[in-house]
Amino acid sequence: MAFLRALFQKNFSTLLTMFLLVAVPLLGSSAVAAVLYRHQHLLEGLRWGPALLYFALTAVTMAFALTPTTFVAIATGYYFGWAGLPGMVAAYAVAAAIGYELALRLDHGKLRQFLHLFPKAGGVVDELQTQSWSLIILTRLSPVLPFALMTFVLAMVGVPRRRFLAASVAGMLPRSLFFYWLGTEASDVLALLRNPDQGALSKLVLVGLVAASLFGLFFVFNRALKRSLQANAAPDAKILP
Repeated sequence: MAFLRALFQKNFSTLLTMFLLVAVPLLGSSAVAAVLYRHQHLLEGLRWGPALLYFALTAVTMAFALTPTTFVAIATGYYFGWAGLPGMVAAYAVAAAIGYELALRLDHGKLRQFLHLFPKAGGVVDELQTQSWSLIILTRLSPVLPFALMTFVLAMVGVPRRRFLAASVAGMLPRSLFFYWLGTEASDVLALLRNPDQGALSKLVLVGLVAASLFGLFFVFNRALKRSLQANAAPDAKILP
């Protein structure tokens, strides 16, 4: 209880930001869906200038958790076809970079410093940093882990910037390609945006991605915890006769 009390007292702004990064995408996707419902041909036939503006805007909305990445993948696939795939990947990379910098400026390393007041928790964070490549890919692989929130958390863990961006794009590609393909095949984009897991294939792929992400993250966290406990136990072992 003392740990939780201190955590909330010293990191309230950081924790509040993390909560908003979970709640805001639900509101943002509903608002965008309502706009598309009223103006269903809004994004059809965009030329290069407006199309670039679209990808720039989606990068910002994803970075600030205004729209989920799955939503963007489906909508982009539907309106742009496969020609829009490079723009979507670039928007993902820009969104990850913006979110990373935003997290650093909001948190200023406070949460990481707080966790290091507790040797075991600090040790786990340090171990996760050494396994950051697999950690990032596994968090990006799951379609149920909010993009902006995971960006915030990974930045606070202290993963290197270049590795973070490269692994973020690599980890997002499998699920993004699937949802992008769903968008290209959709006859009713609004119905798909409301229920992206319709159909047996979609459910199977989603379960597979979530399971792979969860089992992989469990393995990474379990290994980090064991190594942290061994590192903390080592000094005590040296004192023993």
